[in-house]
Amino acid sequence: MTAALSDWRLDDAEELLADVEGDPSPFAAPTAPPDAPDADVAAVLGRAWADTLRAELLVRRLRMAGFTLVGDPVDSLPGEPPAAPLDLHAGIAGLLDRPDGAPEAQTEPASRAALAIALVRSAKAAFDATDDDLQRAAGLARHARIELLSRRIDAAMDEAVEAASLLDPALPPSALLVDTLATLAGVLADLELMPLALDYQRRAHRTALDAAAAPELLGPEDGDPDVLVARAATRLGELCAELGEGLLDDGVPDSADPHFAEARQLAEDALALLPPEAPDAVVAAQVVHGWALVGLGEHAAAAGPLRAAVRITSATGDRAVLAAALLALGRALRRQGDGHDADEQLAKALALATEHGLPRLRRAALRELCTLHADLDDAGRALPYLQAYLADELDRVDERRTRWVELFGRRKSLLETERAAGQLRRQAYEDPLTHLPNRRYAEARLDGLISAGTMPALAVVDVDRFKSINDAIGHPGGDAVLRIVADLLIDGCRDTDEVCRWAGDEFVVLLPETTAEQAERALERIRRAVAGHDWSALGLTVPVTISVGVASATRGDDRRTLFAAADGVLYDAKRSGRDRVVRLSAVTQRPEAPAAPAVVEPAAVEPAAVEPVEPAVLESADDPSPAGVSSGFAPLLLEPQPADVPLAGPAPLPPTPVRTRAPEPEVVWATGRSTEQVLALVREARAAHPDRPAVVVRATAETLLALTGEHEQTTVDAAAMSAAVGPLPEPAGRVVVLSAGGGDAGIAAEAAFAARVTGTDVVRVADLGGSRMHSGLPDPSVLADADCLVVVAGLDASLAGLVAATTDVPVVAVPTSTGQPGSFGGFGALLTMLNSSTPGVVVSNIDNGHAAGVFAARIARRTAR
Repeated sequence: MTAALSDWRLDDAEELLADVEGDPSPFAAPTAPPDAPDADVAAVLGRAWADTLRAELLVRRLRMAGFTLVGDPVDSLPGEPPAAPLDLHAGIAGLLDRPDGAPEAQTEPASRAALAIALVRSAKAAFDATDDDLQRAAGLARHARIELLSRRIDAAMDEAVEAASLLDPALPPSALLVDTLATLAGVLADLELMPLALDYQRRAHRTALDAAAAPELLGPEDGDPDVLVARAATRLGELCAELGEGLLDDGVPDSADPHFAEARQLAEDALALLPPEAPDAVVAAQVVHGWALVGLGEHAAAAGPLRAAVRITSATGDRAVLAAALLALGRALRRQGDGHDADEQLAKALALATEHGLPRLRRAALRELCTLHADLDDAGRALPYLQAYLADELDRVDERRTRWVELFGRRKSLLETERAAGQLRRQAYEDPLTHLPNRRYAEARLDGLISAGTMPALAVVDVDRFKSINDAIGHPGGDAVLRIVADLLIDGCRDTDEVCRWAGDEFVVLLPETTAEQAERALERIRRAVAGHDWSALGLTVPVTISVGVASATRGDDRRTLFAAADGVLYDAKRSGRDRVVRLSAVTQRPEAPAAPAVVEPAAVEPAAVEPVEPAVLESADDPSPAGVSSGFAPLLLEPQPADVPLAGPAPLPPTPVRTRAPEPEVVWATGRSTEQVLALVREARAAHPDRPAVVVRATAETLLALTGEHEQTTVDAAAMSAAVGPLPEPAGRVVVLSAGGGDAGIAAEAAFAARVTGTDVVRVADLGGSRMHSGLPDPSVLADADCLVVVAGLDASLAGLVAATTDVPVVAVPTSTGQPGSFGGFGALLTMLNSSTPGVVVSNIDNGHAAGVFAARIARRTAR
């Protein structure tokens, strides 16, 4: 329903609304207040959502008729006379009995306006009465969209600010939260608050990723998680491309390129996720991809897919997407020099944007038309577009200046509210003594890790003989000891681990994606650090020590069973003499503990020796074992006994030497990670393997800049969105990377960069394919000197087979998602390459230039031996 409204498929929305009005709630049933049954509250909210959707449908029909909700005519096209305003009183009378002689063209829209106003008021009252903040925020964001369609800027601002104040960062991921954030981002963009719009759409994208990573958070009505992520990525890419276009208009193309590159990547990510069963979402992502290519100067590569998008949306009726596709196609044609065709596409985009209340697209179309006719020296046609554009710009600047002043006061109040809410959250989830997260937070976080399937390890830490410490130096001294132990725990953990104070002198450490053995090694280092700390400054004559119990989650565990397991082995550690780390073995299900450590001097601490672990003894009452021999699986672990009769047989073969793989760079995938997370992983990789580079793949421009600022020995390839930190290996062998069109350049650059940092010489040959296939092949000597070829193609997927037919060099084919809308995000190119009958070709997965480059480098280096 909401998608149909956004795409202006109003007849489809009308049909869907009949089904929505019969449901208790089209989104989610709220928690009922104490004095109302669940069904009653759900029915009230369901009615409010139905009223809201009905009101939005009526307002959009008013726009189609040329009027706003308050009866004013919408902006007319340049050269057209303005329409007369509606008489809403006549419209209300028309609902009961149309006055004699009243024109239907006036009374019907007026009736819709009057009904829409009544529905909005009813829905607002229902949303205000609920205690569900997310439902209220969702309703407010949708009402802000209705107000914008009606040109009521102040009302839209009020609704948007109130909705933003209700969207607590601690809200759990859900499809409704993603939709609300995206709707709010669109409203803020129309209000010319683009930085805020980007922030909220980025949050919508992150929330969609979090929800997809934990599908149990989504209901069956929320649809495919991949589609949810792809739609959020497409909307974010659209805002990035729009921001880049504004920077181009301002004459700063260097600043615009990173935004277009991000829009392109987001669109490609969306296309890779979308199934063929979501054609509308595929076309929307293709439009954003084409827009990004136009912004990056790849006009020819963008024109074909954009024409296809125009044809599809013209048939399906997706008006908003059609207007964006026409505008992007017009831009591409204008910059290619096709003035006549560009004028036709841009004029259609302007008409659609004006008719459907798309102010940003309208201004962009006016500016493009003005620029086009100025370039053609047609001042007579350029002037009306220039006048309309300047009128829009002056209104926009005046409104924006007023709105910024109003927004300042509103945001100030909102931030004060957010600070107060943050203080309450800190009080609820923070330990006041150590400022660590408290038990309430630890329990919630542990539940989240286990439900997400990350199988964390848990360490329960207890300060040994803490009561005697309090008796020796007093409670203030004991508090200081706890703060120091907390700091030592944090210093000894990774950035991804979390230290919490459980209660009293007990702490817990949450270690995501960590085995019990890895956690044991980490906590053993911390144990030595605590024992080796200089405690004399606090008046202690003996070192403070800790005992630790470690367990890792297994399938079927919950928070309580995992904590009970770790707490149980903690008591084993304390009964065994304290100052030790004991883990619960995942194999034998019994504690594994080091021997009691020697007396530790603060100046020098030696690691404790570890006793060997005996195999578990599995006894059976029905099958007694001989004395000294364990039953069950234990005999399988004993040394084999010699047979009574020696067995004759051939002499044993000499051992076959095992050829080990040469060390390769450590790889960090930046997708889905923040810059700080990438930097931390690179530091860890460089510390563990200083002899080889750490390679960062699919990084943003911000991350690449941060890497070059932190590490002197950094090799960066902006086109590949990759960087290598550390010494590059000496090249051996040669890899040649061939690519077809401009849309494949990013994947080809990624493959070339991966091959180089893995240790080969690399040669790039671009823009092959089509009619240039036979005449445009590189010099035969280039292919003859190659040890392996990487062929990257999406639009011309047959390129790999054609190249392989001309040479005996091994070929690694990489299908890309660049191509026609019917290629299904690269799936068509993949099938073409897999079905090639040419020998000597292996096929990588879609858009994975890195894997193809590494594989080709392995072949080249082995050949060079």
